[in-house]
Amino acid sequence: MSPEPPPPVGARIRRARLDRGVSLRGLAREIGVSASLISQIETGKSQPSVSTLYAITTALAISVESLFDAQDTGVRAPLAVGSFPPGAAPPGSAPPASVLHALAAFAADPGRRIGPLVGAGQRETLELDSGVVWERLGHVPGTDVDFLLVTYRPGGTSSSSGGLMRHAGTEYGYLTSGGLVLTLGFEEYALGPGDAVCFESTTPHRYRNDGAEPAVGVWFVFSST
Repeated sequence: MSPEPPPPVGARIRRARLDRGVSLRGLAREIGVSASLISQIETGKSQPSVSTLYAITTALAISVESLFDAQDTGVRAPLAVGSFPPGAAPPGSAPPASVLHALAAFAADPGRRIGPLVGAGQRETLELDSGVVWERLGHVPGTDVDFLLVTYRPGGTSSSSGGLMRHAGTEYGYLTSGGLVLTLGFEEYALGPGDAVCFESTTPHRYRNDGAEPAVGVWFVFSST
């Protein structure tokens, strides 16, 4: 099966902005970019960098996870634990906060295609600016976790401006191939295959690939909005 086509990220960002009554210029001022860049992202003429994407989602109080939903062009909040799609029945006496309950809610909505098994050809993909690709490996509804296969192409970076980014949450990463340079606060770390990192995402940071081959790894980002 061919990979899932990239969802209309710009349209989802625009819908979230309008739903919250935020003007294009207002959003641009809040995150420190030009209004023309926001307009280009919303119309699909440009893709955000990792740092810009996190800045936008933080300012609009939406999750990065919501940008992967490919069912419609509006931002749909993650399915809450204890809620069910139309026509779905609760799973018996399962406790509302249980993982089984959340999985049952997902199973009743197979159109989301995010688990419990995601095949290699079924991953939903976000193509970002500056040579970065995110592929969603799965999601349990009601949780605030981004479970991603991340690729930094040669020369790829999480910030096209070279600045450091910060966002809510904690991230854990494991590099499977290639090399990455992580700038974390005032320190730099060279990551190779088999290396792992974990840190609070509120610490200013940036990733870049200075090598000649793609850097690929698995990342978990536990976030709150």
